[in-house]
Amino acid sequence: MIEALYGFAALLILAFLRVPLAFAMGIVGFVGFYYLTGNWSAAESMAARRVIDTAMDYGLSVIPLFILMGNLVSHAGLSDALFRASNGFLGHRKGGQAMATIVACGGFSAICGSSLATCATMGRVAMPQMRKYGYKDTLASASIAAGGTLGILIPPSVMLVIYGILTETSIRELFAAGFIPGILGIVLYLGSVQWVLWRDPDAGPAGEKVAWPERLKALKSVGDTLALFVLVIGGIYLGVFTPTEAAGIGAMGAFIIALLRRALTVQVLMNVLMDTVRTTAMLFAVVLTALIFANFINRAGLPNELLAFVSGLDIAPFMVILVILAIYVLLGCVFESMSMLLLTVPVFFPVVAGLGFDLVWFGILVVIVIEISLITPPVGMNVFVLRAVLPDVSTGTIFRGVTPFWVAGMVRALLVLVFPGIVLFLPQLLY
Repeated sequence: MIEALYGFAALLILAFLRVPLAFAMGIVGFVGFYYLTGNWSAAESMAARRVIDTAMDYGLSVIPLFILMGNLVSHAGLSDALFRASNGFLGHRKGGQAMATIVACGGFSAICGSSLATCATMGRVAMPQMRKYGYKDTLASASIAAGGTLGILIPPSVMLVIYGILTETSIRELFAAGFIPGILGIVLYLGSVQWVLWRDPDAGPAGEKVAWPERLKALKSVGDTLALFVLVIGGIYLGVFTPTEAAGIGAMGAFIIALLRRALTVQVLMNVLMDTVRTTAMLFAVVLTALIFANFINRAGLPNELLAFVSGLDIAPFMVILVILAIYVLLGCVFESMSMLLLTVPVFFPVVAGLGFDLVWFGILVVIVIEISLITPPVGMNVFVLRAVLPDVSTGTIFRGVTPFWVAGMVRALLVLVFPGIVLFLPQLLY
């Protein structure tokens, strides 16, 4: 176990020296495995086997396909259409533009599956509209940053796919489990907007009221995308096809939608494919090195010894979960979300399983806490992505604005923690 702790210490040192985490995890995992075995050939064989097995894993093909689907729909103008549709029904209320942004983020997340992409895309679409009606930058930017966090929970979610692969948990069940907490997140964020307006009525002035014919027209513009979401997710829930098959169908459906909307040119298609390849390559690099590091951790016996240590303590298993969640909140201050998931899940999930907790429930709880980390200072990734999109808005302004949304995220985490049925209701209906 002590070797594993040394490994984590070395990893932190490399991270603070600004070594990319993918390289840091690979180096520590490889060298650590050699130290434990005393054999370079064993370490080389382990790394090579991990790379080959992962590259040939049929289940992982779901990742590039869902990324491709999101990129195609994004270039088809879905973000604009979703914002117009939600704004048509909510924009005339006080704070309605911010509410419309959160609802549009939730809709975009249901296809995109990436928090950072959702945040960047909606920042370009929604911020000009909110400024047009005199919204304060704190509320306007915070609604985009917080709404963007929904991308890693509402299915299809790349984060849930990777968690499912790491823990050998059903991706179908994870997708079903993420739906209600995702909707709950939207509702709580809408409540956060109301809280801000209660304290500062001038933060979000009412916009113009849109006539019903225009509302219906805007709603119709997102009908094809809604149908694609129902086809992909509904097919997975009903067992018509596997998540990997659903990802392929979704990518083809998004391609057809982009063609019908005349949003694809040869150059745009090339850009979409290149973006997909780059994103997939970065994700796979992190996944591969994280699995090498996990092999070292498992070889060092950390998960088993940690489970034995926790089992020997005279505390309730529920308290162990609280400690784990507190660790995630602290790590969220210094690590980005994907790295945090890959680093911690191989250590924590054997402990959680050994204590008798449901791994689907734990996965959703972890992703919710990771969502919170995306807007937690000082390294809230969504905040810095939005800062890059909106260079005239300071980081401090965004962090001040997201505080009520951060509290709402913590409330959702506590609700899921205390009432597991919120997560497990839909997965139980699958059987």
